[in-house]
Amino acid sequence: MGKLKLTDRQLYALIEAVKLGEEVKPSQQAKRKAFSKYKIEGWENSKLTGIFYSIQRRLGLIDEIIEELCSVSPLILDPWLRATLRIAIEIAVFRNPSEKTRQHLKGLAKFLSGRTHPYVGYYYYDILPKILEYVPKLDSGEKRLKWEYLFPEWFIRKMRKLLGAEAEEMLKALNETLPTSIRVNLLKTDTERVKKYLRNQSIRFKVSSAAPTVIRILDPFNPEWLFNKGWAVPQEEASAVASLILSPKPGEVIVDMAAAPGGKTTHMAEMMENKGKIYAFDMDKARIRRMREILKRTGVEIVEVMREDARKAPKLLGRGIADKVLLDAPCTSDGTIAKNPELRWRLKEKNIPRVVQLQKELIESAWEILKPGGRLLYSTCSMLPEENEEVVSWFIERHPNAELIPLRGPYDEGFLPRTMRAWPHRHKTIGFFYALIERKVKF
Repeated sequence: MGKLKLTDRQLYALIEAVKLGEEVKPSQQAKRKAFSKYKIEGWENSKLTGIFYSIQRRLGLIDEIIEELCSVSPLILDPWLRATLRIAIEIAVFRNPSEKTRQHLKGLAKFLSGRTHPYVGYYYYDILPKILEYVPKLDSGEKRLKWEYLFPEWFIRKMRKLLGAEAEEMLKALNETLPTSIRVNLLKTDTERVKKYLRNQSIRFKVSSAAPTVIRILDPFNPEWLFNKGWAVPQEEASAVASLILSPKPGEVIVDMAAAPGGKTTHMAEMMENKGKIYAFDMDKARIRRMREILKRTGVEIVEVMREDARKAPKLLGRGIADKVLLDAPCTSDGTIAKNPELRWRLKEKNIPRVVQLQKELIESAWEILKPGGRLLYSTCSMLPEENEEVVSWFIERHPNAELIPLRGPYDEGFLPRTMRAWPHRHKTIGFFYALIERKVKF
């Protein structure tokens, strides 16, 4: 590979894009705005876009280097300085800059002084030699994997403990882009009709064997027309399997305790043939707005949206009112990193106990609203046992009338017998956990 050559103008565009990316979401919009300002077009755009997204994927690693060299968290630095250091580290540490590009990196001190204060420029100029000479100390397996696969060390350590030699395969799978998955809405159309539409568009696809109404689209394609028409909703196979396991029936009362944006809610309504009642709880205003749009498009008529904390469900709905409850619990969401790459650096080990406490409070509320003989599906898109098997074991021990119903496919048994896990590297979907619990009738 040849040496990377960048001009001053290209460096300025990257700095502004990275800085703006902290303020404007999605980051793609920030990049477009900054690149437009500096007239970055054509081949230049492709080249700089690759660098910009590489920084986003490596952000946690880059910030660790900043903290190591500056002895302070990058989050307390001047925003212009933070963005410039991130660019300098990406280019000097992770790429092979030409000698002229290295000189241009030095020239950024003057750029910084003009944007903020001369002292900021001086500080950058002082720290740059350390960046240009930086060599990482990869003195453990976790550090090597962190640099290769871009995950926090604590997460790598946990995955190695869970999967042994298989962990590296799983980390690799989380870095691969999953194809777009859609679920056909049988209230408005059928799978054959959607397949015919895709064939007419010359789009390759594969129908899921685990969830027969889920279609994986294998070519670049925008399915917006299908969504707008209500023929399909965006949903991963492992997510759709949750509704299939709970198996709601027409006429039943269902409570969905963390419903928005509505993928599983609409799936259950479809399985119920729009007969019965679904109470859909969520707290997020934007996600609820999105859910209402999806409910309208898909023709679902049996859902009552509850913008409330689902822990209040027993008080709001009454005890023992639900035939079935779906608790797709709030979690660290590490199983979805292939769909949300920037999430990896937001994963914090210290946050797990707080998440687990919420999960325990929600599962207790779910149990209160469940009828005797009813079933509760506890699921997460996390791969951490603390949020999955350990929560279920804790719950089962507290409730003698709670019985785990065996789940024998389509995925693998979890670390707790009768539960199930979808693994990204084994099943080519997002990571997911499932436990189906029945409330036994007391005699």
